[in-house]
Amino acid sequence: MTTIEDIILQKDGRNISALRPYLPSNYVEEAADLILEHPGKVLIVTGFYIVYANAPETDGPPGAAAIGEALGAIGYEVAYVTDKYSMDVMKSVAGDKRVIEFPITDHMDSAAAARKILETENPSVVIAIERAGLVGDGTFRNMHGTDISAYNAKIDHLFDQHPYSVGIGDGGNEIGMGNLRDEAASIDRLPDDPCVTTTTKLMIASVSNWGGLGLVASLSLKKGENLLPNVETENEWVYAAYESGAVDGPTGEHRPYVDGFSLDEYNSCLTDLHQHVDAELN
Repeated sequence: MTTIEDIILQKDGRNISALRPYLPSNYVEEAADLILEHPGKVLIVTGFYIVYANAPETDGPPGAAAIGEALGAIGYEVAYVTDKYSMDVMKSVAGDKRVIEFPITDHMDSAAAARKILETENPSVVIAIERAGLVGDGTFRNMHGTDISAYNAKIDHLFDQHPYSVGIGDGGNEIGMGNLRDEAASIDRLPDDPCVTTTTKLMIASVSNWGGLGLVASLSLKKGENLLPNVETENEWVYAAYESGAVDGPTGEHRPYVDGFSLDEYNSCLTDLHQHVDAELN
């Protein structure tokens, strides 16, 4: 029987599926349960800067928007958090929800900024989707090992200071991958120096946006209603990100692709999730 985990790990081009045996078989459901057990307000963190393109990527903000819209529909208050390099892209998909800018500064001031945001916003859960996380040497690195610290706010401190969190990633260097740091370091094609920042629950997917959609699919099954965006809405989010300057991450090209996939290829996951949810609910 096909699972949500099977669907969001389709077309795996980075070997992220090699981490699957180290996670619970129902890791998406576990993340959904954590969120539903802590109603109230959710902060969703995203934004990954592609240094060789001088722009953020299209993977992350559309997935964040899908999660945010679904949680808003079931009664959660939602706000997004990113840094100055991804503000325009995140605002383009945020609708009527707020986007909080996290400052790019040193660790001490970043910890203080995180503390202030948590005190002011008082979230019940924080979620990261496709957000670069600190690696072992205290820097931020992309999949090529390039230091991208100058372009990343240390939003990791939000997760260090909050007891309930979810991390969604597709490469090993994102917030949450610290849960499987040692395992990721030993797997071919994943970073030798993976992220060290942990989350309460970790989700992996071939494309982080797909992980976000998978989380929405699981929330849908829990709530008994299909909360997934339709394909047109998802494509509108990708186009909005693209028109705000976002690029295709793997190539750095300014085109409405996500992780190297054209929209036709990219949409296969959402189509499969809709079929799965509808079959389970009907």
